[in-house]
Amino acid sequence: MLKELDVIVGEKGISIAGPVFFIAEISFSHGGSLSEAHRLADAAAECGADAVRVRTSRAGRAKLPDTGRSGSDSEAGLLPFDQTALGWEDLKRLKGHADARQILLIATPDDEESADFLHEVDIVAFQVASCNLTHLPLLRHVASKGRPVLLSTGMSYMGEVAEAVLTLKSAGAKSVVLMHSVVTHPAAPESLNLRAVATLYRHFELPVGYADHSQGTLFALSAAILGATVIEKPLALDSGSAREPCPAAIGPSEMRSLIKSIRMVELSLGDGRKRPSTTEASARSNTRRSIIAAVDIRAHESIARWMLACDRPGTGLEPRRMEQLVGMRSRRDIAKGTLLSWDDLSVSSRLSLHLDEEPAEALLVGRINRSAVSRGQAARRDSGAGSG
Repeated sequence: MLKELDVIVGEKGISIAGPVFFIAEISFSHGGSLSEAHRLADAAAECGADAVRVRTSRAGRAKLPDTGRSGSDSEAGLLPFDQTALGWEDLKRLKGHADARQILLIATPDDEESADFLHEVDIVAFQVASCNLTHLPLLRHVASKGRPVLLSTGMSYMGEVAEAVLTLKSAGAKSVVLMHSVVTHPAAPESLNLRAVATLYRHFELPVGYADHSQGTLFALSAAILGATVIEKPLALDSGSAREPCPAAIGPSEMRSLIKSIRMVELSLGDGRKRPSTTEASARSNTRRSIIAAVDIRAHESIARWMLACDRPGTGLEPRRMEQLVGMRSRRDIAKGTLLSWDDLSVSSRLSLHLDEEPAEALLVGRINRSAVSRGQAARRDSGAGSG
């Protein structure tokens, strides 16, 4: 059953509790060559990526203005859009190639016209670049297509993200995924602010991913551990590429290893409920201790503390029950070293004691939480009194 936070992209899902959706960004590596884009899509599929992403624009429409500062964009770590965009006809052919390789194609429109074209080509989702987050007319147009939208939030304030999300939702977007990113290439570790993944999720209650523009794979994996539901990473071929890839790109072998690591992380995260692992059952029985008779105990004898001790294995009554046994009577003769059980003891003073672990633990946790709240309230009262 789908939840409100589930997003369907093609035949795959993006979900808080589901596997990470992995996107190979290939715009930075194809150099405008369709054959190179095909090779990159092939490599992404072989690595196990769920999708590839490209940029598109009508030829000549995405040129950056001449700033008069030679090398200023490259020095700032920015990559010109016209060097990373595929033409419309080439993208149509790439879509067919991706379909044949059973890998999804996500594309970034530069304007309303390219969004219309991408809709006609039947891409599975739009990605809105960080530079267009405040381009509200484009957001409304993209939202009207009814396809999932991955909204990149690089170089943005929370208020700008909120306005963009509201615009998309108001214009009819039913599925929005926020993508945390830092737009510089390569992004320095201290600039990544990976905790923003959790911040965006708490604030908007939408799936949140991470587009990694740092070098290597460490921080993409870290984002997955921190809860990113989508990971995007630039891919470059190891040899024979049409152009020099961006500094954040990794090769197929690194991407394959990254995806494998992410899948292993997913297995390790579990459901968050604190309880013994199924693999710990034998260790729990063998290494925990039980209450045993420290001496020979006669039938109907009143149990005193000195008659009891603790020893392995942990298959009998737990040591935490020790004080409850004091004052009870034995039903039968109990030899020294015997693991005690409730059947060995009279029930007169046992009352409603059970071995149901979770209810007792839940009550204990509740008492701890209430105690912490009480201490916090007392501290605030004391602080208020002091300031007065």
